Amino acid sequence: MSKTTVKADINFEQELWKAANELRGAVAENQYKDYVLPMIFLKHMSERYEMRKEELTTLLHDKTSNYFTTDEAEINYVLEDADEYLSKNVYIIPKQATWDYLKANAEQDNIKVIVDDAFDLLDATLAQFRPDLKGILPRIFVKSQLTARQVGGLINLLSNPKLSQKENPESDVLGRVYEYYIGKFALAEGSGAGQFFTPGSIVRLMVEMIEPYEGKIFDAACGSGGMFVQSLKFLESHGGDKRKISIYGQERYDGTLRLCKMNLALRDLSFDVRLGDSLLNDQFPDLEADYIIVNPPFNVSQWHPEDLPENDPRLFGPKEEFTTDGNANFMWMQTFWSHLSNKGTASVVMANGAMTSNNKGEKNVREFMVNNSMIDCIVRLPDKLFLTTGIPACIFILSKNRDGKDGIHRERKNEILFIDTSKMGTMESRKLRVFTDADIDKVAATYHAWRNKQDSQAELVEAYNNIDGYCYAATLEEVRNQDYKLTPGIYVGTEEVEDDGIAFEDKMASLQATLQEQFAKGNELQQKILENFNKL
Repeated sequence: MSKTTVKADINFEQELWKAANELRGAVAENQYKDYVLPMIFLKHMSERYEMRKEELTTLLHDKTSNYFTTDEAEINYVLEDADEYLSKNVYIIPKQATWDYLKANAEQDNIKVIVDDAFDLLDATLAQFRPDLKGILPRIFVKSQLTARQVGGLINLLSNPKLSQKENPESDVLGRVYEYYIGKFALAEGSGAGQFFTPGSIVRLMVEMIEPYEGKIFDAACGSGGMFVQSLKFLESHGGDKRKISIYGQERYDGTLRLCKMNLALRDLSFDVRLGDSLLNDQFPDLEADYIIVNPPFNVSQWHPEDLPENDPRLFGPKEEFTTDGNANFMWMQTFWSHLSNKGTASVVMANGAMTSNNKGEKNVREFMVNNSMIDCIVRLPDKLFLTTGIPACIFILSKNRDGKDGIHRERKNEILFIDTSKMGTMESRKLRVFTDADIDKVAATYHAWRNKQDSQAELVEAYNNIDGYCYAATLEEVRNQDYKLTPGIYVGTEEVEDDGIAFEDKMASLQATLQEQFAKGNELQQKILENFNKL
């Protein structure tokens, strides 16, 4: 599928940060999300209800519509029929849980109670039809340190027309608001933000590489659901149909799981996300996913592998040889592999140490994966991509679709593609690097050129070539000869530097002259500084 044109969008970052600042002083920055995001969720659900009600009202008064009637009782019946809303994934919202009601009461002294009561009402309304959403909106405002004035101010700021889905129907307003706050809060959250946020450019790269057009998508450490949302955006940009994907996720933190459910509900996605530790309490033991897109916690120690059953079906071999309490990285790998369908592909963010670790419980798994042709591609990532950790990272792509029998991809069971992106990306700030669209397109195109059949009928496939310093397709024998180390730099080599034609002796003489000139200027400047001091 080719990409479709993305429409220009509105900017409202200034308004959003003003809304966050309304909480300053009474709420820690890393807790802003707990107050703002539930309000955004309620606003979204309320606006969608209002928009559907207005649509039905128009149809009921349109003489060309099948809904047309002049019977007031019939009109009221249709406007109050839950099925008329549920058919559009909309819910009838009680008046006291609508955004208009909160806005009308924003100046009341008891607005904190009004908001919490609205959360209760909306929570109960959703749970009637979606029991899995029960508890998504806890009562948090009454017991907070926020003043009534601050809560009312937040409601008024979020009522800005720029932030209205109703006023901007062509823009994914509330979805974008949600993403903006998740990103901002990750900066304030510190290392704990990794529990619910993976930088967007990394997620986009992972999704563009494995192309989840349809099927089951699974994330065993789903956080706030960013992998799922980016998969949806991929589908939309390529003209796909979100009804052809089904979403499964697991998250060990209850608060983060609530964020995930809100995020997915905002996007009208059907999903099954559950609470639990994926390593020790897998909630989807029988799930076989077509795509796994995941950023599990790096280098988790003391995760208690002794609690695993001896015959755990995820393990590649004996528990004492294929696990280690010092690091859970390769237990994650075994978990992901066990959840892939017979044609499934997984894209996994991992700490760089996973590529070379010699610990028996880790290296045994890595050797097994290489020898059994499980690894399709390794991508080394540049530094400063993550907001919340300085640990160098990479992407493992695992695949059960390496035999070339699907007619789209070629047989590559004896190869692993290595890509080094360490020199790519653009510094968005002093601390944060991001991949540009061009970076993402380049890496994805490289992987697809290597993976896909050259005679594919779906689209013209560019021929793959090794490029010094960037990519190399290594045989499994070459990897074994490197003691199963998977660091791309070992295989891609050094980027070739173009010869400028200037002899080495001439370059050295020029450099020496420049250095002497700079020394002289430095001495002159030092003398002037001393003279100025003496005049004081």
